[in-house]
Amino acid sequence: SKLDGGVRFLVRLRADLLEAQALKLVEGPHVREMNGVLKSMLSEWFSSGFLNLERVTWHSPCEVLQKISESEAVHPVKNWMDMKQRVGPYRRCYFFSHCSTPGEPLIVLYVALTSDISSNIQAIVKEQPPSEMEERNRITTAIFYSISLTQQGLQGVELGTFLIKRVLKELQKEFPQLGAFSSLSPIPGFTKWLLGLLNSQTREHGRNELFTDLECKEIVEIVGSPIRETLRPLLSSSEWPQSEKLVRVLQAPLMRLCAWYLYGEKHRGFALNPVANFHLQNGAMIWRINWMGDSSPRGLSSSCGLMANYRYYPEETGPNSTAYLGSKTIKASEQVLSLVAQFQKNSKL
Repeated sequence: SKLDGGVRFLVRLRADLLEAQALKLVEGPHVREMNGVLKSMLSEWFSSGFLNLERVTWHSPCEVLQKISESEAVHPVKNWMDMKQRVGPYRRCYFFSHCSTPGEPLIVLYVALTSDISSNIQAIVKEQPPSEMEERNRITTAIFYSISLTQQGLQGVELGTFLIKRVLKELQKEFPQLGAFSSLSPIPGFTKWLLGLLNSQTREHGRNELFTDLECKEIVEIVGSPIRETLRPLLSSSEWPQSEKLVRVLQAPLMRLCAWYLYGEKHRGFALNPVANFHLQNGAMIWRINWMGDSSPRGLSSSCGLMANYRYYPEETGPNSTAYLGSKTIKASEQVLSLVAQFQKNSKL
């Protein structure tokens, strides 16, 4: 690590190792041990004291803009004009660099400065900002809408938590009037989980705990055949939102199913969904589930178009994080808890 380029080499080594493991090209206890050792070393070298927070603007070096646009994993950057908007008025983009490689992004966070908590990603990444010049009195809310690693060798190293905390403080300094901090997050894995649930219901011939009788009747009237035959292929496609009637009828059941997925589905006692788990570890709460929050083909295929807001109350993040990590307690809003209760009423899961 003391050699010139040594840290960079180890990051790339771990990235190659993780890729080889994923492809099952290498396996066995010695490989897992090597991965564990590398992760432990990198966690030490990339602790918060060695990280520099840098802001990206349209005047940042071209190679930095290129790097962060290519590594954007949540909402892909379409072109340079798209990139210009994401670092322009009413937007902020920050990254961490390591003291040994200043100016080289490790992890990137995009922020939208708005007047309320956004429920739709298209409004952030597609619509033009209200004006070329920022009017400070219009900015009351910071929305963290994308966080992406640029170095895959740093997976599992706690960079995202540090980055959100540092950016939150930075924004509070720049805009003392900010009253709300929230993510607008994808819900990866929801569609896959839901299709698995529908599959198990189909195998059990007619047992229905996911939809009310009225919902079943309305869906059948629209699609013209029993739910167990059509719903799985329908939700696997990105075409169902073309039917306004279907969008209206599916809203209630998919909202409560999604609430249960985020709040009730667990892995070793923690939230099964990786994005939920990340924000809950940071001390955020599940604040709102948004219907048709991402109607892009990507959003429909991963989460049936649903998105979630994880809200950060700065004075509560410490206690919330401790409660989640210590006793696995998930803090959620009335909207989310009400949807969970509706799900439990319909289901024996």
